[in-house]
Amino acid sequence: MSKKQLVVNADDFGFTPDVNQGIVEAHRNGILTATTLMANGDAFDDALRHWRDTPTLDVGCHLVLIGGNSLVTGKPFPASISQLLAALVKRELRVYDEFAAQVRRIVDAGVRMPTHLDTHKHTHLAPPVLEAVARISEEFGIRWVRRPFDFPLTASALRGGIPRMKQLTSDALSLMRRRFHRVLAEHGCRTTDHFAGFQITGRFRSAELVELMSVIPEGSTELMVHPGHCGPALRGAPTRLKESREHELAALIAPEVREAMTRNGIELVNYTDLASIQ
Repeated sequence: MSKKQLVVNADDFGFTPDVNQGIVEAHRNGILTATTLMANGDAFDDALRHWRDTPTLDVGCHLVLIGGNSLVTGKPFPASISQLLAALVKRELRVYDEFAAQVRRIVDAGVRMPTHLDTHKHTHLAPPVLEAVARISEEFGIRWVRRPFDFPLTASALRGGIPRMKQLTSDALSLMRRRFHRVLAEHGCRTTDHFAGFQITGRFRSAELVELMSVIPEGSTELMVHPGHCGPALRGAPTRLKESREHELAALIAPEVREAMTRNGIELVNYTDLASIQ
């Protein structure tokens, strides 16, 4: 068994049809092994159709509190992190109820055993959101939860290609790590040993992925990605990640990336595999 296991996990399944198509293509033709589904996404039904045709794609829940509409109230969610934080302070959101409704919609649609949880825009770094995610994980038996703290990239030239503000934000988020893991442990949640993708979101092509493979540490790592085709639906969607999704898709299916994985002794896995290995 390899000492390095890598889960390549795509966010935003169900966001738009062109994003869905890119995620499935990255799985069928490349190194992507898992994705998380947006229960309130405009292309939710389209994502389900793709998933039924792609049974090897590991599917979890991408829990949403920013963008789109609430499944509980039908009202629009806050449009930004700052607006969400203000709503949390005022206790205007029923976070647990919302997440429970989103998971139930995914389960009722046929995904009987979602394998993992993460949140849109990493909102579970906020304490009240983390508490709700941990409860959902425990009560629904979805044990794997994303740990959104990049492992150190200082030793890699990748670090030089990351904007300074993105580096500082990533470093600041790591200060929350101790409390984050304590809350998850209290609810019996599990995480990969390492995580990568926050600092390079929207900024990598195949050369950067090849380089990243040379610094993947021993143990299990989740690599967060956002592939897609930049068609009319995505161009009209409220997201900054548009053309970059095409670049990420091309990198995920590039032969040199898979060759770099083999060269560095990396085993591709999904969350179902990790549950059986560990």
